[in-house]
Amino acid sequence: MTPTSGHPPTSASPAPRSEIVTSTSRTRSDGTISKDNGAVRPEHGTISKDHGRLQPEHGTAPEDHTAGAEEKQVTQVRGNTRPHDGAGTIRRQARLGAFGVAGVLALAVVLLMAVATVWPGLIAPGDPDAIAPRDAFAAPSLAHWFGTDESGRDVFTRVVHGTRQSLGIGAAATAIGVGIGLVIGMLAGLGPRLVDSALSRVIEVLFALPSLVLALLLVSVMGAGVTPTLVAVGLATAPGYARILRSQVRSVAASPYVEAARLEGQPALFVFFKHIAPNTLWPLVAVATLGVGQAIVWVSALSFLGLGALPPSPEWGAMVNGGRVYLVRAWWLTLAPGLAITVTAAALTVLGRRLGRVGAA
Repeated sequence: MTPTSGHPPTSASPAPRSEIVTSTSRTRSDGTISKDNGAVRPEHGTISKDHGRLQPEHGTAPEDHTAGAEEKQVTQVRGNTRPHDGAGTIRRQARLGAFGVAGVLALAVVLLMAVATVWPGLIAPGDPDAIAPRDAFAAPSLAHWFGTDESGRDVFTRVVHGTRQSLGIGAAATAIGVGIGLVIGMLAGLGPRLVDSALSRVIEVLFALPSLVLALLLVSVMGAGVTPTLVAVGLATAPGYARILRSQVRSVAASPYVEAARLEGQPALFVFFKHIAPNTLWPLVAVATLGVGQAIVWVSALSFLGLGALPPSPEWGAMVNGGRVYLVRAWWLTLAPGLAITVTAAALTVLGRRLGRVGAA
């Protein structure tokens, strides 16, 4: 019989699309639908597709791949950190390799000299000015490692205690030269073109005279003594530091990262202290370390000529000057302070060069 109702019978009605999707999706466990990177791909075309992805219909929720994406992201982040850590390790190893065995030995010598400067009694207890006429001109022995001088004073004790004057004067003279060179170099490198030209001409005029000759000229004007020698050596070395700083500042100021910081609108002082100063001062550290050794040699030379420290000061140059009179009779009077000057200057030179290589690495 034909039903009188206008609605079709329930038993003959087709299944809703959501049930078809559910029924088809269940067949994924039976292997009827393949999977590719989390996208469900039907094989028999019973499910609507859009670029190979399952389209949810009538409230069917799509598959959530958020956990997989987060897991991939974490894996990528972890993978990206490994090369960075490896590059940092390689960089540290390269810096240690650039320092080398010679740099370690030079650093040890410099540290020993620093201890002798701060606490000389720890290495050589005793009075460097104590006189013992009976022990005059005693040759080097276990009792007197570097022998004694014409007054019986222990030469080893005098050399150790003289480190404070020689190394201290050299370091102070270098500080004066670096301070003056820092001001001139920064003004010439960052100032207007007129200021740069004027300061560059002054530096070139000072470079026309050798630094030691310029120091002798200044000492002859100011007079002999420790303080005039210190100031003269500092002023004589200032043009060299100023020239190096000017070149370094101009190079860093024209670099792309400084230009980018300026285009971003960062303040001039922030750009200077953040980018220019750190990349300019590190090369100066290596050069200043070299300069300390050079200043010690110059201060000792002025003292040897009688223009610096005077006897009975245990300053190394003054000791060489006092021992030259007895060079044939007591050779150790000249050898011991001269060896101290040579070893200290060489250690500071090697250390400065190694620091420059470490900064470059």
